[in-house]
Amino acid sequence: MGRMNMRMQRIMRGPLEQRELAPGAWTWAAPGGGEVLIRGADPGAAELLREAVPSAVSVDWLEDGALVTLSMASGPRPLRARVAVTHEPLARLYETLPLAKLDPRARRFWRRVFFLVRIPGGRRLLKLLARRTGA
Repeated sequence: MGRMNMRMQRIMRGPLEQRELAPGAWTWAAPGGGEVLIRGADPGAAELLREAVPSAVSVDWLEDGALVTLSMASGPRPLRARVAVTHEPLARLYETLPLAKLDPRARRFWRRVFFLVRIPGGRRLLKLLARRTGA
């Protein structure tokens, strides 16, 4: 496997809701819907994580896992994890994608097609119409 030559880091800011999913697996959820999930945390991390109330979680991906830093009132607390995953939902995602826009004629056409497909014998009628137009 090749060496990572680019630093990857994500920061999730709080207040964060923390849950222990299983031994060594933790998740932090932010109010805006973002989430950080770690698995394979250091064996000694469980005690720290049960008491931690972080205001932010920073994840740095490394070649052999991840370095997760909890920002707490007492200062930053780093811990190693085998796996770290972040989920950051994008607001208005579909508006930013270059999706096709249908004009009124195309919308009317597809509305009729889907109407015909739903009625008994509609699929057969569409096949006949498609043959007649020379498709």
